[in-house]
Amino acid sequence: MKIEKDRVVRFHYTVSEAGQAPVESSKERGEPLAILVGHGNIIPGLEKALDGHESGDSFGVDVPAAEAYGERRDGLSQRVPKKHFGAQKLAPGQQVVLSTNFGPRAVTIEKVGMSVVDVDLNHPMAGKDLHFDIEIVDVREASPEEVEHGHVHGDGGHQH
Repeated sequence: MKIEKDRVVRFHYTVSEAGQAPVESSKERGEPLAILVGHGNIIPGLEKALDGHESGDSFGVDVPAAEAYGERRDGLSQRVPKKHFGAQKLAPGQQVVLSTNFGPRAVTIEKVGMSVVDVDLNHPMAGKDLHFDIEIVDVREASPEEVEHGHVHGDGGHQH
């Protein structure tokens, strides 16, 4: 079965910055990633690259920054009261997940003051061209409920 819109794909991935050592691999967690195709659940360049592949396919794909996490934008610094970070030790360059009104967001610490912390709101992978090694585990039709909700249910997916 070929990968197309409204099908569920389970796949292993390894991602690296172009020309660098891998930064993350689904194999370390042991579970493949499960996504509903055509619903914006992964970066656009990777979703496009999956299209038309099928179970058992392995391939590599280069995804430019614009089709990954976007270009870096200047002026995305924000000063945040230190209390929002709880008791964790903070250092410049460190990446942390901050709870915002729009849900969790990965930020990079720029400067730590006595009561405030300056953070960079760009995604840590913004502005980076990425390389993915993909191994398709399986492809299936999505259930009507999954299509309606816009994400995978059950194994490797979303639990309600």
